[in-house]
Amino acid sequence: MRPQDVVVLLKLLLLEGTAWQGKDLAHALSLSPTEISFSLKRCQYARLLEGTDRRVARRTFLEFLLYGLPVVFPTQPGAQVRGLPTAHSAAPLREQLVAEQLYVWPDAESDYWGSAIEPLYPRVPQAAKADAHLYELLALVDALRVGRSRERKLAGNSLKVFMLPAHV
Repeated sequence: MRPQDVVVLLKLLLLEGTAWQGKDLAHALSLSPTEISFSLKRCQYARLLEGTDRRVARRTFLEFLLYGLPVVFPTQPGAQVRGLPTAHSAAPLREQLVAEQLYVWPDAESDYWGSAIEPLYPRVPQAAKADAHLYELLALVDALRVGRSRERKLAGNSLKVFMLPAHV
């Protein structure tokens, strides 16, 4: 697995039920078509995609996000930079939590200042700006990667509601 595979799987969840092509996915995520192709193959190998129709194995992916992601792709707050809010500093968690420290993905075009959080891949801010739903999911994922217990629990619950709506 590579970090961008997580973003690809999140986008596939958002596209579920619609026809998509690798080139469209590549454009939406600011990745190359080759990176998308390799990502899909890695995700199939890891059993995070089901069958030939390339549907996300929701329960398996959720378990990976909750328990594997913070270990495999951890991050720590860095220097103060201009950037796009993430983790508890972005919706939907910012409405539920009050925090003094703002976490951001470095992005020179944004108006916020906060502690830098390394995105899953360098072009995550561009992909997030282009898709509000993906942005929210990526912020929840970052809360799992960097958050304290309370942030991780709230993020996990929000991801469960999104990924397993019938089981909540």
